[in-house]
Amino acid sequence: VQLQASGGGLVQAGGSLRLSCARSGFVPGDYVTGWFRQAPGKEREGVSCFSDRDSNTYYADSVKGRFTISRDKAKNVVHLQMDSLKPEDTAVYYCATLYQGEWTLDPNMYPYWGQGTQVTVSS
Repeated sequence: VQLQASGGGLVQAGGSLRLSCARSGFVPGDYVTGWFRQAPGKEREGVSCFSDRDSNTYYADSVKGRFTISRDKAKNVVHLQMDSLKPEDTAVYYCATLYQGEWTLDPNMYPYWGQGTQVTVSS
């Protein structure tokens, strides 16, 4: 199982970025794929997740209405569209996945992780 995160960068407050998480080496089945972030000096927190089983999406309260998670089934990629970005969204963003489990934004429940991608929002 491999996850490759990309799409981070520097953007001004109010701007947008789209992160992508390419999934490979997966056995067939239903996965929950989540996006997490970790700011300096803070714990890693769940941002959003997508359930393959029912295509349901889930969001942390801090990003509801601003972020949208989606899946490109053909390419096996999960995207995180981030709009109306705020300086407090600045963090390293990670994607992770779990196999045939219930949705959760608890990072401790995810066994497979990709490398992080830096998102910096300037004020």
